[in-house]
Amino acid sequence: MMNRREHLAAMLAMAAALLPAGQLQALEARMEELVPEYGLIGQMLALPGKRAELVAILGEGTGAMPGNMGYLIGEDSANPDAIWIVEIWETKAAHAASLQLPAVQEAIKKGRPLIAGFGTRAEFKPVAKTGA
Repeated sequence: MMNRREHLAAMLAMAAALLPAGQLQALEARMEELVPEYGLIGQMLALPGKRAELVAILGEGTGAMPGNMGYLIGEDSANPDAIWIVEIWETKAAHAASLQLPAVQEAIKKGRPLIAGFGTRAEFKPVAKTGA
């Protein structure tokens, strides 16, 4: 079983591995200019058979969020109903403000009936960046 540090490292590696090259390059360029102060990794559990639908809803509602430097939704390899969300933000306040955006509120409203629960959640302060 992985400890918390190994788990976080694996989740951050997943984010780097899953982003398309163009998005990864854009994120890297932006991160050269800005230093993120807040990160969040969380597991969300969809109702059985509803994972793809939940992913689509979350993806639609998170396109333009001021202060967001990266938002990745990944499918859990071991649980067919679980997803992981990795977020990198300029500040914790920017993350909190994003929850009030109309598109995010709509995604929450549409997605809530598909959510069975939540798993592991971790907040972190980004402190080092390596090349992909």
